[in-house]
This record gives sequence, C-alpha cells and structure tokens, in this order.
Amino acid sequence: MTDAAKTLPDAPFGAALVVDDHPLFCDALTLTLQSIADFEEIRTAGTLEKALDVVSSDTSIGLILLDLNLPDVNGLDGLVRLRNAAPKAKIIIASSMADNSMISHALKAGANGFVPKHSQRSVFRRAFEAVSAGQSFVPDGYIDPTGGQDNSPDDALARLASLTNQQARILHLICEGKLNKQIAYDLSIAETTVKAHVTAIMRKLGVHSRTQAVLVAQEARFTKVLPSDG
Repeated sequence: MTDAAKTLPDAPFGAALVVDDHPLFCDALTLTLQSIADFEEIRTAGTLEKALDVVSSDTSIGLILLDLNLPDVNGLDGLVRLRNAAPKAKIIIASSMADNSMISHALKAGANGFVPKHSQRSVFRRAFEAVSAGQSFVPDGYIDPTGGQDNSPDDALARLASLTNQQARILHLICEGKLNKQIAYDLSIAETTVKAHVTAIMRKLGVHSRTQAVLVAQEARFTKVLPSDG
C-alpha cells in the first residue's frame, strides 16, 4: 500500500470510476487513484453510456474522474447527464481544456473539482483531499471569470440539467439531425414515445421548436472551443 493510501486507509467514496476513451490516459488515471487512496474498486468506462450503465448498476461508486470529450458526447452535456445519474458522487474533471471559462462552466454544471489532464500526481491528490472534505477544487492560477458574482447563472446548463437520461439521449440524436422515426428505431421505442419526450424536452428547455432546442444544447456544449482530445 502506498504512503498516500496509508493516510487514507478507507477511501471515503468506496469505489471509483474513471471515464476516458484514451486507454493510456485511462490506465494512468487509474494508477493515480490507486496511489492516492485504498479504493474498494476502480472501474473504467470509455464512453458516457458505459459510465451511465456503471453508476446505475453500482451504487458504491462515490468518486468519478471524468474526461469531458468522449465519443458519444460533446462538452458539458456529458457531465450534466452523469451528475443527474449519480447525484451523490463526487465528480472531478480531468481535461486538457482547462481555461478559466471552461473550469467555471464545469463547476456550474455540477463538477466538484477540475484538474488539468497533464497535472502531476500531487495535484490529483490535492483535488481528492479537497472533495473528500466537501470542498471544490480548482488548479493553481484559476481566476473566476465572473469575478465571484452569481448574478449571471449558466441558464442553458441549468435547463439541460432538468432532462432525464432518456430525454438527454433523444436531444443528442435531435442535434445529429435525426427525425422522430429514426430516433425511435435507434432507441427501440415507439415513435409516439419519442414525440412525447420531444414535447417534454422543449417544455423543460423553454423553447417552441426542435431548432431552438438544438441551439440551447449547443450553447451548453461549447463545441466550438473543445479540442479533439478534450
């Protein structure tokens, strides 16, 4: 057992989950967590859907290390969906997109901490210790672009956070330009069910058309600023 694990013999989160589609990064992040604390288990997932399956079937997952840019999501919508699926888990973002604006948006979307992907192991340890103590964690040099003012909340993220996982999946397919019939086929549900979900999605997002719903999703995803290796 490592020295770090000796100081924290019982990881307060039970099991952990690393979500990253790059095998080398996934392995490196897993080894980093093993050096930080004695987790009951550390599981991995390469896609958001796999991560959602894990947290839905394993209630012991208390810490999630999440890459923002996964094959089946763009930007922060994946974080929003995972936060909805695992409301009690601590989520630390590990991303190469670590400018002040992205860190701020991630914290508003439900992340407990943010660590630049190429940080030293000691930074991950500090992040772990902070979220273990119920505090948020940001990297050194972070400056809140809002100046600490909360009078301009990220409305698009707040509205997306109200969607169920199924509604979020359907919105993702709508953003890909798919029609109700195609969505029904992809998700193996009735077209009438898709229509009901679309109506609920538009109501929750406060819009009156599919195009407006896509615009809200794009506003929260920051697809124009996320790099390919997010």
